[in-house]
Amino acid sequence: MDTLTPLERSERMSRVKARDTKPEFAVRRMVSALGHRYRLQYGKVPGRPDLAFPGRRKAIFVHGCFWHRHPDPACPLARLPKSRLDFWLPKLEANRARDLAKRAQLEQLGWSVLEIWECELAREPGPLTERLQAFLKAPPLVNSEERESGQPRGVRAK
Repeated sequence: MDTLTPLERSERMSRVKARDTKPEFAVRRMVSALGHRYRLQYGKVPGRPDLAFPGRRKAIFVHGCFWHRHPDPACPLARLPKSRLDFWLPKLEANRARDLAKRAQLEQLGWSVLEIWECELAREPGPLTERLQAFLKAPPLVNSEERESGQPRGVRAK
């Protein structure tokens, strides 16, 4: 049973932010410290990545473990609520399915995608920094259209 009244619950849920969250700011600081520039909430590709690197065709999503259903069973932040599971379970599963679909769309367009989970930011920053550096240094994916023509998308052969 919910300990808050519907009005109190509504007011609390209205404070949940979709962007500019603490985990996002932490990842932005790490990426900036590595010397990379990025676009925020890049709307020209599916899924509006939290950080996008259009020239490299790379996207980073910073996911909250609760809202995006972190699949790691050891994650303490990915627990389900104790009440109203009939409401929460389909909602959270739909979020996860949408994330997977948007990732597939981006990869089909030749973009590389990195998901960073909220719980990773609470750990030692070294491994995550290394992961970010490796991701940003790696060459972008090549889609089937580029393989056939030998030219990057949007570049015309002379």
